[in-house]
Amino acid sequence: MGQAVSSPPTDLTFEDYLAYDNGTDTRYELVDGVLVEMPPESDDNLSIARRLFLELVKHIPADRVVWGTEIEVTGRRATGRIPDLLVHTEESKAALAGASRATLTRDMPPPALVVEVVSPGQANRERDYRYKHTEYAARGIAEYWIVDPETRQVTLCRWVRGQYEDQVYSNDQPLQSALVPGFGLTPVEILA
Repeated sequence: MGQAVSSPPTDLTFEDYLAYDNGTDTRYELVDGVLVEMPPESDDNLSIARRLFLELVKHIPADRVVWGTEIEVTGRRATGRIPDLLVHTEESKAALAGASRATLTRDMPPPALVVEVVSPGQANRERDYRYKHTEYAARGIAEYWIVDPETRQVTLCRWVRGQYEDQVYSNDQPLQSALVPGFGLTPVEILA
């Protein structure tokens, strides 16, 4: 008889999430106290994130542009997200100095910018456009970029007085970022 696979625990605190290890390399986000498995990224989405990374490091010190950093955000219960790319402020980068895990908890300064590349599927669209939009705004992250290969658009969400104001860019419109004023790539170039 095969060994039964136990399902991940539920009703976790953020501290439980940080301590969780099931002995695999599976990545999880914590959503309202529940572990949600993060499937591997598609090669196309990885290429888009890499292209953005290479452009961002032309304008921002390379050690402040990262992937794999977790962010504790506010949900109905404990929630932690892992954006595709993250740009630190000097303060958020300094807060992780000496830490054993790249995790920005709620008591640490927020990063300057997070980028999500939307994966196919309605659940992914809803997560990136609705839930993360609200969570990142509540965390006070100055800009949130939603890169959408399906619609061939980039939504730049700018934090203004406690909420995001969204600007949708398509075709050959250069992105106008307050944080990265010289950025200038267009959706066509980002999604090439």
